[in-house]
Amino acid sequence: MTAIRLLLVDDDPLVRAGLSFMLGGADDIEIVGEGADGDEVDALVDRTRPDVVLMDIRMPTVDGLAATERLRARADAPQVVVLTTFHADDQVLRALRAGAAGFVLKDTPPAEIVEAVRRVAAGDPVLSPAVTRQLMAHAAGATADTRRATARSRVAALNDREREVAVAVGRGASNAAIAAELFLSVPTVKTHVSRVLAKLGLNNRVQIALLTYDAGLLDEPDG
Repeated sequence: MTAIRLLLVDDDPLVRAGLSFMLGGADDIEIVGEGADGDEVDALVDRTRPDVVLMDIRMPTVDGLAATERLRARADAPQVVVLTTFHADDQVLRALRAGAAGFVLKDTPPAEIVEAVRRVAAGDPVLSPAVTRQLMAHAAGATADTRRATARSRVAALNDREREVAVAVGRGASNAAIAAELFLSVPTVKTHVSRVLAKLGLNNRVQIALLTYDAGLLDEPDG
């Protein structure tokens, strides 16, 4: 089994030490590097080639949001999980829109942080549907109408089946649940999800959920 290559970025050395101790004890995770600020991330990624970056969102020079945006713009971008002390933080939401695969709270139990890294490395977001809904509700504001119009124009690129799959992803359904709901095989669902990501220029399922929310599709009745 190939170990998951993990890069830790946090300005607090005690937090880094705790995370390194916690995550380094997992047989399937290898800590390949550590950084103390977002301005170090690009060089660290070039040198260590991580699969996942666990990144603090608040750092003194370049914060985790800016670093995430830069990383996810790369062709060889690793997955990013942001660390935060808040459940509903505007910066967390912006990080998700920038392409982060999710977030974990700094007081999350160690076993759950380890599992979050594993899930992200496997291509799954680390947001529960409840937390996703909370963040999306937090995003509502004065620009909602503009966001909805823009999102609807993007979603129009999808065919009917892709739209159904996108809405199901937005509601937090797993591939297996979507397959059962739409009478499809799991591999077919995965293919549709990949096509949705490609057509909409998105990075992951969290961004599909945010876009379907922005478009108002999650408010529409089934069928």
